[in-house]
Amino acid sequence: MIKYILSTRSFREEFIRQMREISTDYQFITTEEIQSSFEWNKVEITLGWSKDWADKLLVPSTSLKWVQAISAGVDTLPLNEFAKYQIKLSNASGIHAQSITDHILAILFMQSRGIFEAINSQQQAHWQQDVTINNLQDLRILIVGTGKIGQRLAKCLEFLQCHPIGINTNGRAIEHFHETYSIVELAPQTQKADVIINILPLTEDTHHLYDDDFFATMKKSATFINVGRGASVDTTALYQALLDHSIHFAALDVFEEEPLPKEHPLWTLDNVLITPHISGYTPHFQKAFMRIFIENFKSFATTGHLTKNAVNIQSGY
Repeated sequence: MIKYILSTRSFREEFIRQMREISTDYQFITTEEIQSSFEWNKVEITLGWSKDWADKLLVPSTSLKWVQAISAGVDTLPLNEFAKYQIKLSNASGIHAQSITDHILAILFMQSRGIFEAINSQQQAHWQQDVTINNLQDLRILIVGTGKIGQRLAKCLEFLQCHPIGINTNGRAIEHFHETYSIVELAPQTQKADVIINILPLTEDTHHLYDDDFFATMKKSATFINVGRGASVDTTALYQALLDHSIHFAALDVFEEEPLPKEHPLWTLDNVLITPHISGYTPHFQKAFMRIFIENFKSFATTGHLTKNAVNIQSGY
């Protein structure tokens, strides 16, 4: 009996061929190809997830056994239902690491060299040489989240002769981080940091982790960068901190509400950089994503187990 691999997006024929070479029991199909007669009870694997599938796949009679998420974060997925029906979950952790690292480095270079100030001056046709300049190597850079993205960023910063500091759940040592501390030590480390970068997944523990108290702890000269999850930040608290110049600058790629509404006051501030959730964009997404999926598919087709990027549904990462 044919079983379906249902995908939210299309993939190149070379990858479809690899799936067939692993197992002829499965047929790849995209959402756009579904017809009214589609047999949902034959879907065993999905690439990505659509909320429109829930009433068809998250039912007692489901054949769904594995969801391969398109992104690293899985906080938007129905994790409780996956657990209820014993559905395996894997994510795309790692494939965005270099892209997000490049995005952060671009911000750090522009900030340390006064480029943002130069852009503002240029828009006003103002020749302004009184800009704030820092050596990147002199900045205390605190990376909150020491997973694959954090490690890639720390490695690049280390190459630039910086001394990255990491925050994780228990303070365990991680390669390329010169110091690491547990999440309970975030406040005292924030007080000393020149740059704080959030790369944490969204969980119950990290929701609004960055609130009024956090921003009050930051140096007035410090920069906050968020490429993790929007809901980790209390947006109202961040806006007020920027408005009052309690912190110097923020670069935000993710938001509690996306797209960020046109009328949101964050747009009016000159000490914030807003990018539309693009830090993870990579020019070779399909190839990188399929490396993860194909490795897992080989294992799943023969043993029923996942060997790469399996997610603990209880913890959410």
